[in-house]
Amino acid sequence: MQTPHKRRVRYKGKYPRKFEEKYKELQPEKYKETAEHIIQKGNTPAGTHRPICVEEILSFLDVKPGQIGVDATLGYGGHTQKILDCLKGEGHLYSLDVDPIESEKTKKRLRDQGYGENVWDVCLMNFANIAEIEKKAGKLDFVLADLGVSSMQIDDPKRGFSFREEGPLDLRLNPQAGVPASERLKEMDAEEIEGMLFENSDEPLAKELARAIMSAKRKKQPIETTSQLREIVEQVVLRTKPENPKEAVKKTCQRVFQALRIDVNSEFEVLDSFLEALPHILKPGGKAAILTFHSGEDRMVKKSFQYYAREGIYSDIAKDVIRPSAKECASNPRARSTKFRWAVRSDVQKYE
Repeated sequence: MQTPHKRRVRYKGKYPRKFEEKYKELQPEKYKETAEHIIQKGNTPAGTHRPICVEEILSFLDVKPGQIGVDATLGYGGHTQKILDCLKGEGHLYSLDVDPIESEKTKKRLRDQGYGENVWDVCLMNFANIAEIEKKAGKLDFVLADLGVSSMQIDDPKRGFSFREEGPLDLRLNPQAGVPASERLKEMDAEEIEGMLFENSDEPLAKELARAIMSAKRKKQPIETTSQLREIVEQVVLRTKPENPKEAVKKTCQRVFQALRIDVNSEFEVLDSFLEALPHILKPGGKAAILTFHSGEDRMVKKSFQYYAREGIYSDIAKDVIRPSAKECASNPRARSTKFRWAVRSDVQKYE
């Protein structure tokens, strides 16, 4: 039976605006010129992700053929692909991800490019459980963790990560597990909401926002969508009469959505488990590289690295945070908040 021809999505105007209309951006392999044009303008094609600090990471890890390592956050596979190229078909890389939707897309795309099972495995698992990899692979030569949310997740309105687009207030990295952000807000009282906003994103209007959310709940106006939450944020911010209302609303929305995402995915707890396991799974001389995107994550990484360095478990750590170059930030604005830290495992056996 012949498959019926499927017409592409039609849209009004010269350029597509909605995510699902951007069929060329969503197929960068097929429409390379379109993707390259968007990147040259300093943007990221919809449904894709551009890896950050690639040169800095590869320079530090110095991956050699025959080594065994982990990319703890697969995402679109940008870092994974660069590491695989360094392995040259020898050794093995394990790439982890909790997102069953995007990880499957990345796996297919890179398999189609020739990266086979002999050198690369994709594991649908949380990097909090990275010790499970050591059980089958042994001690590791290197571990990379990019803690940022992938652009594919942010861009897709159905995932509910962005306040700029109408969509369900979900924010789950794994949409098949846990509860969405809309349900979390229903469960929480004012004190819990305020604490979440302050602890997860240092939100200065945490108390006022918590009161506004609780008021909406009392009025039987559940917050089910991204736009409904944005409207509440906007009302609270505008009452403070900021000098630049548009920018103030934007920044507050970013912090509120970040705080909810961290809560929904237990990101601080996951990172804590990962950092605790990290010294156990590295070989002597093994290297760890971590990219963070907000101050809470960076503090946790910094303190962990410093603690294990004092204990003699890490022989060397980054003395100062490393940031993307000005050139990279200009071409990829999503890199601006990135902080890179590294550590090297010593030969001390205390934590074996």
